[in-house]
Amino acid sequence: MSTDSSELHPLRHRPARHASPTPPAPSPAPHSSNWRAVRARSWTGPHRDLRLLRRACRRQRRVAALVALGYFVVFLTLTVAFPYVMTAPAPGGLPVGLCLALVQLPVTWLAVLFYEYTARRHVDPLARRVRHQTPHPRHEQVGP
Repeated sequence: MSTDSSELHPLRHRPARHASPTPPAPSPAPHSSNWRAVRARSWTGPHRDLRLLRRACRRQRRVAALVALGYFVVFLTLTVAFPYVMTAPAPGGLPVGLCLALVQLPVTWLAVLFYEYTARRHVDPLARRVRHQTPHPRHEQVGP
């Protein structure tokens, strides 16, 4: 079951931040008195949700990859830098290095579960919103 938070927290209306139907004017120089209004307009518009979706996907990929690869790098660093720690016996009788190697699989699964959780919680509602806002072309049937 997916929890869609987009219905629970609709986007708030922000006055004077609408997409302009005309092409944007060339950006004024930063010393101009109107430069803030033009800059504020660049964060709104029909592509705002696409930017948010890309940012959420990027963040999700980075966190999941850093968790899985970070543990592996820590394991390799301990193996190279402190071999005496890795060969020491753990409380179960196995070497510490073997125990840490066996823990890599659950850490990878946790990274996958975290990826799935954040996808359902943050990315899927954004993707659904973008899909509903995008006009679909009509498929015309070709008769015999």
